[in-house]
Amino acid sequence: MDFEKIQKDATAEWETVKKDKKAPFADLPVIKSEVAISLKNCGVIDPDNINHYIANGGYSGLVKALKVDPKDVIAEVKKSGLRGRGGAGYPVSDKWTTCLKEDSREKYIICNAAEGDPGVYIAKILFECDPHSVLEGILIGAYASGATHGFIYINNEYSQAIARIRTALQRMRDMGLLGEKVLGSGFNFEIEIRESAGAFIAGEETALLNSMEGKRATTSIRPPYPAQTGLFGNPTVINNVETLSHVSAIFQKGADWYSGIGTDHSKGTKVFVLGGDIKNPGLVEVPMGTTVREVVYNMGGGIADGKALKAVQIGGPTGGFLIESELDMPIDYEHLKESGNILGSGSILVFNENACAVDLAKNCLLYLENESCGKCVFCREGTLQFALILSDITEGSGRHEDLEVLEEFGEAIKEGAFCAFGRNAVNPVLTTIKHFKEEYIEHISNHKCPAKVCKIA
Repeated sequence: MDFEKIQKDATAEWETVKKDKKAPFADLPVIKSEVAISLKNCGVIDPDNINHYIANGGYSGLVKALKVDPKDVIAEVKKSGLRGRGGAGYPVSDKWTTCLKEDSREKYIICNAAEGDPGVYIAKILFECDPHSVLEGILIGAYASGATHGFIYINNEYSQAIARIRTALQRMRDMGLLGEKVLGSGFNFEIEIRESAGAFIAGEETALLNSMEGKRATTSIRPPYPAQTGLFGNPTVINNVETLSHVSAIFQKGADWYSGIGTDHSKGTKVFVLGGDIKNPGLVEVPMGTTVREVVYNMGGGIADGKALKAVQIGGPTGGFLIESELDMPIDYEHLKESGNILGSGSILVFNENACAVDLAKNCLLYLENESCGKCVFCREGTLQFALILSDITEGSGRHEDLEVLEEFGEAIKEGAFCAFGRNAVNPVLTTIKHFKEEYIEHISNHKCPAKVCKIA
């Protein structure tokens, strides 16, 4: 397969349309401050036209990868410093190396596009706007890790994204980018779509595997890790959508380019869904190390309606809350962990002065209690009891000893739960008690909600 001719023809087609293309909303603060890697093509190319992607450097990374040994591909990813964007920040090169070393006839790679957080739609937008950037990353990851088959695990309600993926896969087959002897190499590979029911816990990799095998989406104790024993007992690499789009960019532009973005230990960029009581909600992509204040005020435009800031929650329902004095904290894996927060699902929710801290924590726990897979006692019973205690406090029947119970058992749950879902489920409670303890006391002692949100009897 002559990729140079494909690229030449694609570029010629793109030249005829790009003169009419303008960067959408380029002058808006939310766009001007971005460093776009995952979102670079969104709103610029036609996602159903593979030539547009190729003309903008697409699949040149795959061509480079197929010319070298899989170990050299992994070495390039290691040099880039890429860490998984699924929340934990595990080095991508380590996961691929583990899978490559395993002795197995069948190996798999899974693109985790499951989004159970109701406020996050990063995977949805990337597949709707630029599916090939993710698909190229899957192919590079498969070649590097020795995977023989690929899957995309995606919410079944993402109908447009799924349609775009199907179109993209067919275009790839037509061009020899998928199937037998990809681009004339000895690499054979196919990708299937598997639709999920959208449960929050299904985003956790062991629960995802159980779901794909037709079982309940419950978590499993590790080790063994999926890269050792995964789907149907075979070694399986699981990377999320954003991670795989970064893989494509790394091989198109080089590891040195990528490692020059971000911080010493957290390289590249991160996409966030910015929402809540903010002037400019939407998707933003910023270099790792950007402060929360920059995102909220420079890109988000600050608090809507002239209100004062109450708190910022990072990482979705399992994320902790930050107050104004913490907004200069850089957004990276290390600083978030030190402050008791997580990168999580990639959301930044802003709450103004009218919010009630106890009510915010309660709503998180009511949701998480319903989404728990129920396998481990710490999470199953812990999230339920926390939801009940917080409901009592907001309804005027809280007790002073409730605060001690929440803090003591919150730390126990963080230590004892099977998976990150359970360990992080108490973050909203512990961080609101840390920052807004007087509000809890006011609810309990005086049966009053300072924000006038809770309907205390």
